[in-house]
Amino acid sequence: WKKLYFAHHWPVTVCKMNANDCHDPPMYWTIHGLWPDRAEDCNRTWHFNVTEIKDLISDMRHYWPDVLHSSLNRTQFWKHEWDKHGTCAATLEVLNSQKKYFGKALELYQHIDLNGCLLKAGIKPSSSYYKMTAIKEALTRFYGITPKIQCLPPEEGEKAQTIGQIELCFTKELQLVNCMALEGESNPMQTHLKLGTSELSVCNDTLPTYYPSEVQ
Repeated sequence: WKKLYFAHHWPVTVCKMNANDCHDPPMYWTIHGLWPDRAEDCNRTWHFNVTEIKDLISDMRHYWPDVLHSSLNRTQFWKHEWDKHGTCAATLEVLNSQKKYFGKALELYQHIDLNGCLLKAGIKPSSSYYKMTAIKEALTRFYGITPKIQCLPPEEGEKAQTIGQIELCFTKELQLVNCMALEGESNPMQTHLKLGTSELSVCNDTLPTYYPSEVQ
């Protein structure tokens, strides 16, 4: 693999997609995962062991919660992220254990401070719409790279898409880099989040964009 996608998702939108067991989603962007492009399930024998990240658990619950399942003792989400993505990221020395993989993601989360960046740009959850280009420009200005932003397409009768996920990309040296493939590069794996019947896909630059403050 060539780069890492560091995905943050907006809990209110995740709950909108699948409200079965969502209770009071956090009102801040949380970690979805740290994903090498192109690789999945690299080492099926390297099993997730929650005791290896016991020092990180309180941070994990806060910044990397399982938005869809609110029970605190649940670790399936982290297990899934480790099995599918962590075992692949582990070819890098800085990510080559569960403690390092989850710890580094938490560190990147603090360092990027996506929540603070959006607030500084005056972009906050609201019942009015944003222009997708304005959100993208704010992030590009802040980070110096183009992120990948994913939305829920408008439902029938709606005119606006709903922002759901923001991915920032890193090189293997953990330097920020543009997410969108350069011409000539093959497309990295499609990181679609499928929940229920809805699906996130790359936002449309021309549609008004909803950044919801509560689950409708």
